[in-house]
Amino acid sequence: MIKSIKFRYIFSKIEINLIINYILLFTFIQCSKNEFSVDNFKEVETVQEENQNNPEKKVFNFDKIECIAGFANEFPCKDYDLLSWIPLSFFGSELANDNWGWTDYNSNREFVLQGLNDGLAFLDITDPQNVIFIGKLLSATDPSDWRDVKIYNNYAFVVSEASNHGLQVFNLNRLLDSSDFKIFNEDYTANDFGNAHNIAINTSTGFAYILGSALYEGGPVFYDIRIPEQPILKGGFSDTSYIHDAQIITYEGEDKNYLGREILFGSNSDGGETNQLIILDVTEKTNPQIISTISYSYGGYTHQGWIDENHRFFYLGDELDELRYGNKTRIIIFDLKDLKNPKIHFVYEGKTDAIDHNLYIKSNKLYLSNYTAGFRELNIENIENEEIIEEAFFDTYPENDDASFDGVWNSYPFFESGVIAVSDISRGLFLIKRK
Repeated sequence: MIKSIKFRYIFSKIEINLIINYILLFTFIQCSKNEFSVDNFKEVETVQEENQNNPEKKVFNFDKIECIAGFANEFPCKDYDLLSWIPLSFFGSELANDNWGWTDYNSNREFVLQGLNDGLAFLDITDPQNVIFIGKLLSATDPSDWRDVKIYNNYAFVVSEASNHGLQVFNLNRLLDSSDFKIFNEDYTANDFGNAHNIAINTSTGFAYILGSALYEGGPVFYDIRIPEQPILKGGFSDTSYIHDAQIITYEGEDKNYLGREILFGSNSDGGETNQLIILDVTEKTNPQIISTISYSYGGYTHQGWIDENHRFFYLGDELDELRYGNKTRIIIFDLKDLKNPKIHFVYEGKTDAIDHNLYIKSNKLYLSNYTAGFRELNIENIENEEIIEEAFFDTYPENDDASFDGVWNSYPFFESGVIAVSDISRGLFLIKRK
């Protein structure tokens, strides 16, 4: 979601009027999804909220709901079944945000790390019909709508926009021996930067990148986390100001000039007219170098993106273009064959008005968190011929597909079991799986 506090987007009077007009339009002309009944949904939600067992070991039992004739109960779907739905009341929280996943490969147990307004929840989802709520790591300071978590070497690294939150470091192996629900404390906190919007980690080098903090004017801050409980600040980059999100890789693409280099792909926006993908060589932490930047038309707010597994195409989402320009869900695809001269290859438009949020790529599939349109699976195997096909979806927000900030924030698609953890802002955690 769009950053807040110091770097929050500043709307002009024209833009404010545009958004107000959209809100009024959506108030009076709702896009019905098969005459969805809010009363029916609340009844279903209440049934799930009552499914809370003893407080010493919180186990959430759920009967699998198959996607049949386009619905899993009240949820629109295509080829995805609902394995579990854990509502916010089960967490004792008011809002869900980002999430991530962790697998203990010794036991093959799978865990969801679910971001919440008041902290981070740990859930064992090895049996998705009997999810164990192991405990919660509370926010280091105040609650916040923004929280982000990534994993390196069996440690979780957590940031938030809560004032003076810093970087929480938590040893995930502690979850393996926890039999009763508990409130956890972090193993270490780094307080160099106060609060931040986001964190990205290059697991192949052991470096974390703090994004959207007060350091380096919102640019990436470099931490050596090879010893997880002793993170070391190694520098940063401020020449292009605020970078909202980033992916950092050890490059193995077609541009031989950068083979083996550590490359940062940043979603860069000044909250106004500058919306661009920025490509940095961050191999030398004390001397990061701009390789190139590329902007695109109809930019609203450059939000987040992901590179494919061949390191050839980068898929970028803009979080305000649907509101600003009235287009459908839009993803901009850049050809990175030459890192110094990236080019716009293709612009994909989805089927709904919903705003695109986080997206990830696994093999030839793109997994999109699409706010009110829910979770969408796109086939990108024929991208060289400018073809992207939506193949499946699961919609956690049945009311409408409006361009508004509700519904799915993030989806984690990397579990080997095929279970996908979908974080819905107001409805909690959904576990789904492809038929």
